[in-house]
Amino acid sequence: MSIRGMAALAAGCFLPLLAAAPALADELPQGDPGVQTDTGVPAVTVPDVMPEPAVETAPEPVKQVRAVKGARAGKIVLRPGDRGDTVRQLQRRLHDGGFYFGQANGIYDEQTRYAVWGFHKSRGMVPRGEVGPKTWTALRRSKGLRPLVPQGGADRIEISLTHQLLTIYRDNRPVLVTHVSTGAEVQYCEKGHCGNAVTPVGDFRVTRKAPGWTTGLLGSMFNSLYFVGGIAMHGSTEVPLRPASHGCVRIPLSTSVRVFNMVKEGEPVYVRGQI
Repeated sequence: MSIRGMAALAAGCFLPLLAAAPALADELPQGDPGVQTDTGVPAVTVPDVMPEPAVETAPEPVKQVRAVKGARAGKIVLRPGDRGDTVRQLQRRLHDGGFYFGQANGIYDEQTRYAVWGFHKSRGMVPRGEVGPKTWTALRRSKGLRPLVPQGGADRIEISLTHQLLTIYRDNRPVLVTHVSTGAEVQYCEKGHCGNAVTPVGDFRVTRKAPGWTTGLLGSMFNSLYFVGGIAMHGSTEVPLRPASHGCVRIPLSTSVRVFNMVKEGEPVYVRGQI
């Protein structure tokens, strides 16, 4: 393992994580994330900071957007907070492409914005919340992703630190692509614990699954998939565009449910930086 990877291991990021695309709505976690704990987690492991989930509310005023078809659909501009049938149409298209796994509720909420970010990054576009003509055009076109590890196995997980994307392959086909936030690559000292916030680069396997909310020294996390020491992929309420974790791979909550259900222990995990 590289020095970079060993530094991340020392940080002890104890985070829980986060199908062709089946049902559109997965069940989201409910209640206080600090209630449930994973009794099998060693006391020395440390999780990323994960604030308690906040209730999402659409900003005011809310724009109602009707569904339209044909050329007119490509002219509509959607933004976070919008509601209506056209937002539902966006959610369904993102779902069909393997980017969105929340409810097709017609509300441009935070989970929808995360999916839009993931789609933009997968197409080489600047990730933005706004969905305009270029995004609608890209959604109508199929485009294959360039694999990080073409010979990595038919079923595998690839994580790009450069693009902050996680992709799940089944039968050598990408079936789930999500925006993520990885290690901030800085030294930190919080609550008496110091370490290096680095996500290790290398070839790994999922070693353990921890369902539900678990709590550690630095906070709580949801649906953890550990792949090297105390470092895991996990659901989080905060998945910013910048690398911001203590070393783990943060995934949007609704997507983390799907990831956790489809990934098995022992599955290969490939983490790559600059390519």
